Amino acid sequence: MAGKGKILVVDDDRLVLATVSHGLAQAGYEVIDADNGDDAILLAREHRPDLALLDIRMEGKSGFDVAAYLREYLHTPFMFLSAFSDEDTVRQVRELGAVAYLVKPLDIGQIVPTVEAAFARLPERAPMPVSRPAPLAPVATAAGVGDEVVAMAVGVLMHRFSLRRAAALTHLKHLAEEDGRALREQAERVLEAVETLSRPA
Repeated sequence: MAGKGKILVVDDDRLVLATVSHGLAQAGYEVIDADNGDDAILLAREHRPDLALLDIRMEGKSGFDVAAYLREYLHTPFMFLSAFSDEDTVRQVRELGAVAYLVKPLDIGQIVPTVEAAFARLPERAPMPVSRPAPLAPVATAAGVGDEVVAMAVGVLMHRFSLRRAAALTHLKHLAEEDGRALREQAERVLEAVETLSRPA
């Protein structure tokens, strides 16, 4: 897919998420979006974005949690978009190594140039193997989703079919029942299918 680059946008405010995602897509970027930190990590593992734009304060995993994961395991650069600019927040932003920090409210006309500047500073990124197994904390309380493979498959189904987490898990269970497979085995098949489709022809 042609474009300027792939960006993961994460914000629990749906209006902000939609506005920023649309603006970046209009500017020529491929955008993946998530409204919480757990889904952001799953989508980052699947899509390997070139840059992440993160809200900081969200329910569940915070933007800081997501940033730490991206830095440690996926080596993905990130920037923050937040309504908070207190001393402690700024200190954490610096310690994590963000490429930029934008304070809300902002319009997309201010965000796009900052994103473009961040991309201009990024080195050419070849696919980089993860240096060690990347553990995921359980991302849902629903039965079965504490398993990393199942959690990743649920995230894939949520993204592909625009489902909420519970509906995606139900869909995965239904597929497993139809095929007479265990839930984890069906989850592995979903992930294998994604990997097959993403391979170059």
